[in-house]
Amino acid sequence: MKQILIIDDDIQIGNMLEEVLARENYHTLRAYSGTEALLLLSNTQPDLILLDLMLPGLSGEEVLQKISHIPVIVLSAKVAIEDKVNLLMGGAVDYMTKPFSTKELLARINVQLRKTSEPLAPHYSYGALSLDVSSHEITVNAIPVSLTKTEYAILKLLLMHAGQVIAKSVILDRISVDTPDCTERSLKQHISNLRKKLYEIGGKDYIEAVWGIGFRLTMD
Repeated sequence: MKQILIIDDDIQIGNMLEEVLARENYHTLRAYSGTEALLLLSNTQPDLILLDLMLPGLSGEEVLQKISHIPVIVLSAKVAIEDKVNLLMGGAVDYMTKPFSTKELLARINVQLRKTSEPLAPHYSYGALSLDVSSHEITVNAIPVSLTKTEYAILKLLLMHAGQVIAKSVILDRISVDTPDCTERSLKQHISNLRKKLYEIGGKDYIEAVWGIGFRLTMD
């Protein structure tokens, strides 16, 4: 069950939100001040936070600055565009002006929770080679390697099937979405450049040409 923290000193609004969320099978936590919210967050990690700005003690803006890795939807009576922009730039994932539609709020909560439920971008490694799909960073022995878009696409494919021979036609087909201009003739040059870059850092040839078929990663 997803857990949502309601940070709002207005008891009536908090009760209403708690009732609405309970009907949708969300577990709720309550905090009535910024200080109480931070104390609660020091001991638990909710899946999402609904944050009011006008709080006793620490303001909502101050609380927001101390929250990380948890999606925060701001619920506030402030309507100025500048306020909304500042809060979104300051870490909030969404902003709703009071009074708000509970149906719309539930939809926005669902969107944010769906995002956090999506699997993380994969990480591929083979021997000293490592590729982080989320950052597009390639390293050899933990040393970053600068690759072209085509070289990156080729190495990613080889890492996804590490140790297996990938036919040249398959490589061209799989990387065509990202690098449509790559041809069989230019593929050889791209792989040659890629092998050279990896060798310069790792001191070995990581890509083996299998005559008449294609290429594969090797740890030999």
